[in-house]
Amino acid sequence: MKPRVGIIVGSQSDLPKLEKTTQTLKDFGIDYEMTVASAHRNPKKVTQFAKEAEKKYDVIIAGAGMAAALPGVVAAHTHLPVIGLPISSPALSGHDALFSIVQMPPGVPVACVAIDGAKNAAILAAQILALKYPKLKKCLTR
Repeated sequence: MKPRVGIIVGSQSDLPKLEKTTQTLKDFGIDYEMTVASAHRNPKKVTQFAKEAEKKYDVIIAGAGMAAALPGVVAAHTHLPVIGLPISSPALSGHDALFSIVQMPPGVPVACVAIDGAKNAAILAAQILALKYPKLKKCLTR
């Protein structure tokens, strides 16, 4: 069985910001699936994604800009590890997303990487997956 990462992003316009995520996962040989759904515009789709995630994935990367509710909403509906990727936007350069992602309430943990830290999101996912899939440890020590 191969490790799988579920990637969810709030907007089509944010997809280019995740190119380093998907490329790094490919480099590690990790399968992933991408979903575009906004916590504000498609809350039912986001909730469904999160509730079904445990059947499909081992870890989730949630990329979001601006108010960045997406990672927290996903984390509220799954027990899988969720990595929040704050995406920069013109208004506040991604600081709004960063603060939204790191300020989760008790009981709703979300790991967080740097603003536009797409590659680090994939590496962190690989590190988490290496706990279950020992072959990944070799990829991480290159």
